[in-house]
Amino acid sequence: AEKAGAKVVLKKVEEVIAEDFMEYDGFAFGTPTHCGTMSSKMNMLFTKVAMPAWGRMKGKVGAAFSSSGGLGGGNEMACLSLILTILNYGMLVFGIPDYVAPGVTLHYGAVSVGRPKEDVLKACRLLGERLAEYTFIVKRGMERYLRND
Repeated sequence: AEKAGAKVVLKKVEEVIAEDFMEYDGFAFGTPTHCGTMSSKMNMLFTKVAMPAWGRMKGKVGAAFSSSGGLGGGNEMACLSLILTILNYGMLVFGIPDYVAPGVTLHYGAVSVGRPKEDVLKACRLLGERLAEYTFIVKRGMERYLRND
């Protein structure tokens, strides 16, 4: 994302405060996969910490990534659970149809089984770059729209 010109701030879920949801324009939400869904810590982030931002996230862009300990661990389902939550908060999401390596796509977000290999890291970088690009586009478009240009 920095390569695309974005300011990148990394936070652990425990460090996120309600004001962060209003301060930033784009978000990459990551979670370990737990029974095919987001972790309980991520769920608590959205149901407790982020609640003051409910309905006030118009024009913000979100993306998802996840990891699991093995194949069939439910990574894509965990990404979808994040995406559904992002949509419920009024944020925009996007898909990426690109292949970053043979058999490695990130339609729903970047996923890793075990320790990330280079192709997964490449997918994560692409997700960050696209998040920055779409966030800039949406933010500039909203500014123009609000100015009636």
